[in-house]
Amino acid sequence: MKTIDKIYINGAFVTPCGTEFFELVNPTTNEPLGKVVLGDEEDTRKAIASAKTAFVRFSKTTKEERIAYLQKMYYAVAKRKEELTAIMVQEYGGTLQFSTASTQHALNGIQSVIETLRNYEFVRSIGKSKVRLEPLGVVGIITPWNASNSFICNKLATAIAAGCTAVIKPSEMSALQTQVLLECLHEAGLPAGVFNVVNGLGNVVGAEITRHPDIAKVSFTGSTVVGKTIARGAVDTMKRVTLELGGKSPNIILDDADLQQAIPTAIAAAFMNSGQACIAGTRLLVPENRLDEIKTLVKETVEKVKVGDPKNEDTVVGPMVSKKQYARVQQYIDLGVQEGAEILTGGAGQPEGLEAGNFVKPTVFVNVNNKMRIAREEIFGPVLSIITYKNEDDAISIANDTDYGLQAYVSSSDSIRANRVAAQINAGRVLINGLNHDPMAPFGGFKQSGIGREFGVYGLEAYLEVKAVIE
Repeated sequence: MKTIDKIYINGAFVTPCGTEFFELVNPTTNEPLGKVVLGDEEDTRKAIASAKTAFVRFSKTTKEERIAYLQKMYYAVAKRKEELTAIMVQEYGGTLQFSTASTQHALNGIQSVIETLRNYEFVRSIGKSKVRLEPLGVVGIITPWNASNSFICNKLATAIAAGCTAVIKPSEMSALQTQVLLECLHEAGLPAGVFNVVNGLGNVVGAEITRHPDIAKVSFTGSTVVGKTIARGAVDTMKRVTLELGGKSPNIILDDADLQQAIPTAIAAAFMNSGQACIAGTRLLVPENRLDEIKTLVKETVEKVKVGDPKNEDTVVGPMVSKKQYARVQQYIDLGVQEGAEILTGGAGQPEGLEAGNFVKPTVFVNVNNKMRIAREEIFGPVLSIITYKNEDDAISIANDTDYGLQAYVSSSDSIRANRVAAQINAGRVLINGLNHDPMAPFGGFKQSGIGREFGVYGLEAYLEVKAVIE
């Protein structure tokens, strides 16, 4: 049992004004892990004041100085890579496979920001004018529980590259993970006040970040509902916002696809991070004339998916993060049956032998139409809906018939055809014949999947303000 009773302000671990505790629970066993003291509005205001003071000097640093700080950040995180992975497995229940990849993703994100910064010009000549791209100011960073440290590293590294300072509100459910990362960042020796971290609730710390006039920008990853609340609050002081929100990603398997490759990839896309991923490919669109073949392959593939202790190397699906999230997924499985969909494999309840934790049976629905709630709403668990289409145009129409537009997938043996389809899908990213990630490419959503982009040049410029100087 561990108690986290410090927050991080102005380069030091300090005792918060807040006194409320939040219990930390191992989702694999539902046994207590510890507790964290939650910061309050006063703590948040102190963190913002620290970041505001630090911004005066840090905003004037050179590109070379910022690169040096980012390199120190990279090395400090890399040194404790295994520990960061292990605590994610324990506290979040992320599988060893996913948690290892998530930690590496954090490191890759820092490295990609360094590369972007090296090649970026902050002063340009356009027309007869000089255009300067200058740091926005103090940034509020609000992160979710499903890949906490990766989000913090990517967002903070980008803010530093731009010359901004930050106040970070991580998920209170990720406090043990945050603590290890904080120790890394403290060791990196970044200037005092450049980053500040307040553990706390969204409606307390997050709300203060959103409304405070000294916050110039909010970068948030999380649900669409919360994202809308932040957007409404931010407008009062005209804060810039980057919102990476929910998704209901379509995965189109074209009729010429190699199903022996496409189906395992589709299952991996649907059940990544135990289904607790905004980019999960949870709508599988398949040609109706190949449905029987696809159903057989999907059933065979899913029944080989290992559900269990996330510490095991062969585990693919671990527990849901909490009892609340487990109950949410169960409600959607029941709803799918009520809507008239048929369970191909999986179903309600916990897998045998895993009753102590928040485990869900990987579930696949067939006879789904795109009007059903299980096909339209983000479930955030290992639940896949198979929807048939008549032809290519029908597939594209179904894919785009959603409130979301974060990520999409296309499988085809014809690259030209796959790219033609990808160009017609309303999503911020489209992956063709695989699950690749490019940390230099922009990431963000169309429609209710968000506003703005992260990663690479587009991500950096979201932390900059444009000034024209005309003589």
